[in-house]
Amino acid sequence: MAHRYPVNWEEFYRNARALAWRLNEGQTWNGIVAITRGGLVPAAIVARELGIRKVDTISIESYNENDEQIDPIIIKSCQIEDHGKGWLVVDDLVDTGATAKIVRDMLPQAHIAAIYAKPYGKDHVDSFMMEVSQDTWIVFPWESDTLRS
Repeated sequence: MAHRYPVNWEEFYRNARALAWRLNEGQTWNGIVAITRGGLVPAAIVARELGIRKVDTISIESYNENDEQIDPIIIKSCQIEDHGKGWLVVDDLVDTGATAKIVRDMLPQAHIAAIYAKPYGKDHVDSFMMEVSQDTWIVFPWESDTLRS
């Protein structure tokens, strides 16, 4: 059974800013690619912290409406040149690494970062802020049953 780990806005913001600071060490970025939908909020925070204005998205569906993992489906890709060299890809979580593998195939020279990482997925990203156990279900502050109809 999955252990639920609710993350409030303050904690998420603090972790996203800390990731941005880590990513700022000696690196200049051409832009950010947010993996939607989960990567939109952390990408906005990281972009703001690093002063990056060029932001694109990749949309990959990896969970169904019942929050069950499915084979990833590419909804929208991006048109980044140079195989992603100098670009930062941001997501909220790397779970199994399936989404990160797809992004790595699209942008092999990009730097992939996530706020949270699970053991099966952490080797598929270049940076992450916090590791959680594989059986942890992170409940992000924007995920609320009252918003779903």
